[in-house]
Amino acid sequence: MYEPEVTIITPTSNIVEADLADDFSLLINLLDRQTYPYLDHLVIDNASTDGTIEILKEYKNSGFINFYSEPDRGKFDAMNKGIMRTKSKYVAFLSCDDFYHDITAIYDIVNTMEEENADFCFFPSYCVSHEGFVFQFVPAILNTFQLAPCSRQAMFFKRSVLEQLNYFDDKFKMLADYDLMIRLLLNNFKGIYFDRNILTYKLGLQVAKHQVQSEAEFSHIFYKNYKNLYPMSDEVLSRMVKISEMPKPLLDKLALKFPAEDRQLFFERYKSAYNMRVEALNNQRAQGRMDR
Repeated sequence: MYEPEVTIITPTSNIVEADLADDFSLLINLLDRQTYPYLDHLVIDNASTDGTIEILKEYKNSGFINFYSEPDRGKFDAMNKGIMRTKSKYVAFLSCDDFYHDITAIYDIVNTMEEENADFCFFPSYCVSHEGFVFQFVPAILNTFQLAPCSRQAMFFKRSVLEQLNYFDDKFKMLADYDLMIRLLLNNFKGIYFDRNILTYKLGLQVAKHQVQSEAEFSHIFYKNYKNLYPMSDEVLSRMVKISEMPKPLLDKLALKFPAEDRQLFFERYKSAYNMRVEALNNQRAQGRMDR
């Protein structure tokens, strides 16, 4: 019987220098234990110069991975190259310090996506913070138009869908995955929730370290995706970025992207996220006044 193939795409860049070689080894060894038989691990390396290439060659010669190494414009450019190089029906993206802790995960996800004829799938995950604290990230797909509903690692995609969407928009260096999630829903692709935690990933530092750039990317992503639905003035964009506030006419149009039975919950989840952002901003301002 035909089984659709899966490719896991991992971008790498000087993982020895970044002290990530052991994490990468864990990722590879756990992928090798997956029960799904039609699995390819494709590594796209950014012309590493620190010994990473030698590690990749060793894993390739042992049959664990395929890899290509050439300069890229960042991780999303690398992931796009991976999509273009594979012919698998499904793709997913893991960083070199992520791993699937459930060895039947890929088998079960593929079967579920096939049964449901789904274009993409999302699921809960364990997130490891910078301090080593572990918490569960449960997807909030109804909040996608306000904020990132899950990590890209906690998703599977039909390759053909990513091609139709013209891949990750890699002008966004930190948030191209969030832009993609918005476009999936705006273009009415079918997503399903896989109700099992199968993934552990480490929280990235870039968005937190580069707040000005991340806020600029959020603003550009909202403008790009919503400008044909509502006039996106600087004031509207600023309030969306700062406190997740969306104009009611825009919100009403976005609600139509969900099934009728989910729309009331969509508005409730929107209001909840908005209230949390406002409260967090007020607390931040109050703390700033106390510190002065």
